[in-house]
Amino acid sequence: MNMKEKTHFRFLMVASVALVAGLGCPTVLFGASPVAVTPATMPRVGTVSDRFQSFNIEMLEVTGGRFWAPYKKDGGAQEGPKPAEKSSIPGMDPSMYSYRPPVDFADKRLRKLAEGLAPSYMRVSGTWANSTYFDDSDSPAPEKAPAGFNGVLTRKQWKGVVDFSNATDAKLVTSFAVSAGVRDANGVWTPVEAKKFLAYTKEAGGSIAAAEMFNEPTFASMGGAPKGYDAAAYGRDFRAFRAYVKEAAPGMLILGPGGVGEQGLVTGPMSKSILRTEDLLKAEGPGLDGFSYHFYGGVSERCAKGMGVKMGTTPEAALTRDWLMRTDRDEAFYAGLRDQYAPGVPMWLTETGETACGGDPWAKDFIDSFRYLNQLGTLAKHGVQVVMHNTLNASDYGLVDETTLVPRPNYWAAILWRKMMGTTVLDAGDSAAPNLYLYAHCLRGEPGGVALLAINADRTEEAELSVPEKSERYTLSGELMSDTVNLNGKQLNVSVDWGLPKIQGKKQKAGSVKLAPASITFLAIKDAGNGVCRQ
Repeated sequence: MNMKEKTHFRFLMVASVALVAGLGCPTVLFGASPVAVTPATMPRVGTVSDRFQSFNIEMLEVTGGRFWAPYKKDGGAQEGPKPAEKSSIPGMDPSMYSYRPPVDFADKRLRKLAEGLAPSYMRVSGTWANSTYFDDSDSPAPEKAPAGFNGVLTRKQWKGVVDFSNATDAKLVTSFAVSAGVRDANGVWTPVEAKKFLAYTKEAGGSIAAAEMFNEPTFASMGGAPKGYDAAAYGRDFRAFRAYVKEAAPGMLILGPGGVGEQGLVTGPMSKSILRTEDLLKAEGPGLDGFSYHFYGGVSERCAKGMGVKMGTTPEAALTRDWLMRTDRDEAFYAGLRDQYAPGVPMWLTETGETACGGDPWAKDFIDSFRYLNQLGTLAKHGVQVVMHNTLNASDYGLVDETTLVPRPNYWAAILWRKMMGTTVLDAGDSAAPNLYLYAHCLRGEPGGVALLAINADRTEEAELSVPEKSERYTLSGELMSDTVNLNGKQLNVSVDWGLPKIQGKKQKAGSVKLAPASITFLAIKDAGNGVCRQ
């Protein structure tokens, strides 16, 4: 081809792409080959807990108190109290918070929504749990928390949590108070609150499946620990905690350390106050049943403003590889520490969400479902046993709206994961397309079947798979910046009595499977005949 011909050819290509775009059709790369997958021979890479997909409820949601203030309707700066008011968390801007009442755990709607995610773990913790006093009486709660505490949890409130846990098959995970109110004259942690708390949990008909001693000890001073608290103090406290648990609650798994923020989450002066997870592990010694960590790709708009740090992302960057794969970065960091200090101990991600401090305004929208499902897919492939989303129903990153209890797109994404993805994790292979992410598990409830998750994070270009077997197709799509989502073209909603709709797939022929731009597709391949999935 001479230069003139090459120029003419290039003109025709550009013109063709422009014509397609002008017609409102997805732009397709000419000559791009379909990505071939072979469900029948996908090898096993590991397994995850049957409660792999779980959720958090902040202790402050149980007690009521000052939580992340909502954004204004225009998405601007958050509404909140006057800066002169006391901050909920030491060192944080008071304007980031506003009062919210306790959650009604007897609400039948909330219970139905949680039941849809079962079986799961429900972690009741958060920074506020570090300094919460358990009022072990049936008398009216004190108006003010005792010295050394910042909040009060009543028996009635905790009984509501226990009943909710039992009704929704959501096993309890928690953490304990570590503030000045639980320390002896030498400043050493004592089980004074833990004893009351565990005893009443049993009395109320519940049990604690697993617990971290301390929510996010990497930010110890912010989390209510005494001034000057360091890794050595943590190690001393952890050994006391471990000794108590082994005696008083031997069936409860000990998780830890539960660190966060070491891979770029926090920048500037605050980063200097972080206690390194490695130092915590060195100090605590052996004794973990599960290695826990927390992950956020960045901080939200409200926190970036209040803390003077960089934001986590923007809507424009929310589908980029850099953003979606940050979960890999942090998992690799903590897995390396696990391998060095607690080899063989299973990993739990006990708190995660779109961004820290309640999420960005778009955390409630369909655009975040790409992060949510990609995170589940990649962490399952890496062997993380449990992933706990923050939160079920609080702030912008909640799976459901805290006021209306209407499910958000991430809730429906969670429902599809629960329906499709079994506990055996397969290797779906690497996608040649830069914005196509593929994950596979054995299909839940179908021996020999395979569930394939295909995430097309490209905003403009269609992707294509070549699948040799027929399947049932479940595609999530819609406006990226919308708090609703469509399944196979129809908007997902709860019924009048708050029941979940019947999740039905569409028949997909063997061969070519087209994936629209910015869409998420599950394929249920019942006849895959994968030998691993028959075991």
